[in-house]
Amino acid sequence: MQRPDDILDALIAGGLLGPGDTPDCTPLTGGVSSDIWRIDLDTGPICVKRALAKLKVAADWQAPVSRNAYEVAWMQTVRAINPDAVPGILYHDPGTGMFAMSYLPAETAPLWKAQLRDGIADPESAAAVGRILGQIHTMTSKDPAIPARFDNDDIFHAIRLEPYLLATAEACPDVSSRLRELSDITAANKVALVHGDVSPKNILIGPKGPIFLDAECAWFGDPAFDLAFCLNHLLLKCLWTPSARDGFKSCFEALCRSYEETTSAMDDREIVRRTAHLLPGLFLARVDGKSPAEYITEDQDKDHVRKVAREFLTNPCDHPIDMNDAWHAHLNKN
Repeated sequence: MQRPDDILDALIAGGLLGPGDTPDCTPLTGGVSSDIWRIDLDTGPICVKRALAKLKVAADWQAPVSRNAYEVAWMQTVRAINPDAVPGILYHDPGTGMFAMSYLPAETAPLWKAQLRDGIADPESAAAVGRILGQIHTMTSKDPAIPARFDNDDIFHAIRLEPYLLATAEACPDVSSRLRELSDITAANKVALVHGDVSPKNILIGPKGPIFLDAECAWFGDPAFDLAFCLNHLLLKCLWTPSARDGFKSCFEALCRSYEETTSAMDDREIVRRTAHLLPGLFLARVDGKSPAEYITEDQDKDHVRKVAREFLTNPCDHPIDMNDAWHAHLNKN
């Protein structure tokens, strides 16, 4: 297997690796936007991540590698709020878009996506995700340093709004005006620090609670995007693991309610409403946008998503749980 010599050179420069060391290097899976490696140092394994300029998807999806610095900054910010919610940053080389962080083994911190795939739908884990997310949004909405530190509208547009909402608008002309409107609304709301990719593939369920990864979309903007992005996955997983649908429904409700409780002191009282409006747009994007869900392959399943998404894009609801209820009612009838 080819060794990532440039990454090893950066680790030597950062003092994590000696010039003569020859550590085992194992590529890790789990994303389309970065090279991720496990590097086994004498002191133990670490995880190294390097941003890619062209993402590993079929569509032409480009994004600046400077997003790597925002990911590191997001983790540092969150670590000051909740140290158990993120890995420790060990080294950062902004010139190459690479950083090293602590490695968390699956034996002690399993991936939430893997648990959901296996039908392990625990509402307590989902509620904990909602609480931490709400805590991050609440605390950063009051921090005057956050807007300037995460002023990266261009990156968020390139890696989130364009491939999800605007590309889907091009593919779905009947709802294109609504999708463009949702993109504009999301871009205009400047409220709190947004992770941008709150997905089960980026959350470990650790012994002290959820651990968030992959914050390269970090942005000062609309917290409704984070909540909608995460809740969207709990809708989609019903097509991946149908036997756990009831559990996914409960997880959706638990996450949503815990987020609402945790953000009750925020000045912005419209987050949940904007989440409900944005959710069907992100739902449709996972079959007709630039980043389709890899496990939704059957035409019938895609049509289920399209039908319910269009229903709520055309007739928006004001609470995400209303769409969750409708989605499950639709699946139960079909």
